[in-house]
Amino acid sequence: MQPRFNFAKAAPDAYKAVVALEQYVQSSGLERRFIHLIKLRASQINGCAYCVDMHVKEARHDGLSEQWINLMCVWRESPVYDARERALLGWVDAVTTIAKTGAPDADYEALKAHFSEKEMTEITVAIGAINIWNRLAVGFRSQHPVDQVTKAA
Repeated sequence: MQPRFNFAKAAPDAYKAVVALEQYVQSSGLERRFIHLIKLRASQINGCAYCVDMHVKEARHDGLSEQWINLMCVWRESPVYDARERALLGWVDAVTTIAKTGAPDADYEALKAHFSEKEMTEITVAIGAINIWNRLAVGFRSQHPVDQVTKAA
């Protein structure tokens, strides 16, 4: 797979607008673990290798456990996530695949039980922001860096 083109250079004003949205998300006051959860889960759903690679590394850097990171793709079957994280994961899944799900009432009610209306809005904006990044990276075939290969033990 080859990159199609550098979208940041092709449309710098569009890129700056997405960066501004990202800066809002980062300064919104959402807990870091929730931002990591949103970015990593949406990127998994969207099949964005570039973003999954980046957000796994960022989550690890911020001290989230390998188990917490690794089991996110199967979160429904793992007890590692608390009630707030589970509600948030359900909302990420529903909003990222909104054409299929329609954002079900059950997912909304689960989210509402743990977050204020302000937080739910900020969470949904954060989901939208990572979905924009995923669509740019997948659509234009952005390539993640390849780490040094290590041999299995």
